[in-house]
Amino acid sequence: MELIEIHTKVQQNAQVLTNELSWLSLVIQTRLELYFGQETPYRSIDELLPPNIIGKQGSYATFIQKTNLNTPERIVLILGLVPHIKPEVLDILLTKNKDYDRRYSEFGGLLLDGHLGLIPTAETAMFILAGDDLARRLSYQYIFAEDHVFATEQVIKGTRQKKAGPWLSSTWMVADEHIGSLISGKPYHPTYSPDFPAQLITTQLDWEDIVLSRNTAEYLQEIRDWIAQGHVLMDDLGLSKILKPGYKSLFYGPPGTGKTMTAALLGKSTNKQVYKIDLSMVVSKYIGETEKNLGKVFDQAAKRDWILFFDEADSLFGKRTQMNSANDRYGNQEIGYLLQRIEDFPGVVILASNLKDNIDEAFTRRFQSMVAFSMPGVEERYTLWEQSFSTKLPLDPKIDLWDIAEKYELSGGVMINVIRKATLRAVISQQKIISQKELELAIHQELQKEGIILN
Repeated sequence: MELIEIHTKVQQNAQVLTNELSWLSLVIQTRLELYFGQETPYRSIDELLPPNIIGKQGSYATFIQKTNLNTPERIVLILGLVPHIKPEVLDILLTKNKDYDRRYSEFGGLLLDGHLGLIPTAETAMFILAGDDLARRLSYQYIFAEDHVFATEQVIKGTRQKKAGPWLSSTWMVADEHIGSLISGKPYHPTYSPDFPAQLITTQLDWEDIVLSRNTAEYLQEIRDWIAQGHVLMDDLGLSKILKPGYKSLFYGPPGTGKTMTAALLGKSTNKQVYKIDLSMVVSKYIGETEKNLGKVFDQAAKRDWILFFDEADSLFGKRTQMNSANDRYGNQEIGYLLQRIEDFPGVVILASNLKDNIDEAFTRRFQSMVAFSMPGVEERYTLWEQSFSTKLPLDPKIDLWDIAEKYELSGGVMINVIRKATLRAVISQQKIISQKELELAIHQELQKEGIILN
């Protein structure tokens, strides 16, 4: 039934978009006929009423109704979607002015490498709405202002080819992050790139699948409580006057103790996406671009209420010696910028470090919590061994798991590698159980990776 409903919504959304595109085509055709004084049954494009979307399902109709867009706003919205779904709608605006042997400048639009059609600009939108009527052009300025929903929700991200160019020469296209939601209703998941140095992290585990100390569990619950009730403190109780926005936490502990996995779990349990930024890579590979690229991450995260997880925090927030180079000085600029964005971020920010002492005290004072992730003790290791192997290919019941837990001091991450290795060997050798010999062989091999050789 669910798949049928999804298919129905997609079909209805497609029909809404088809109707909207047909309406836009008629609007453009009528604008040109009016502009050139050609015969037309209409005295104004205002006579061309938009398609009825009341009661229509689908993400596009929902967005229009949610934002309460009027007719001119609907025209420029579907115009911004045209290059993504039906670029030939704008081919009519490629007409040349025979007097000057070039395109009509009043039509706006750009021709870009790799795209045969016309890319609309804000000037294109303005021409369609107002033609050469200056009073109408002035009345529609609000649609292109920074406080309009198109800008505040970053639905349209206009970019100019030349910085000194007129502001109406900026491209007018629906931003990448809104294309999927408007067309298919699917949430936007930006992909990792030099321009967007963050990646979505997820987990299939639940809270009952992980083993944490009592103190760690209490601190994590505090973060979950803030996500659920923080708005009460800030808004209902008026504490936004004295409290910094959002919640900032430091996760510290040896590699493999579950910092990243726990961040993903926080997101899963609170229905929020978690994006991970590896600060060591950002600084080393993109020096000079860090502020711009991280700015994009913060902007998206604030708008979409993501949890931000900064791994390898030592690379920017570690204790620093005297500045000796231009890179050191630039690094301090990066720190200042990132620290300010973190302090102003209204959501949850988690920074991860292998050692708490690696982080400068000037930064640690700004955290609302500092959560320790220690190596699991004997009881925790026993529990992890006991619950992690597949019931379809279990450990040999003769194995003394308590002895294994006491004998080998391993992190949770290393134990997972052992489980993978030992289980894979048993599958290859077509065994029905995992023997103690295979288990300990896998343990020894993982320890050797850590530089530990056992006899």
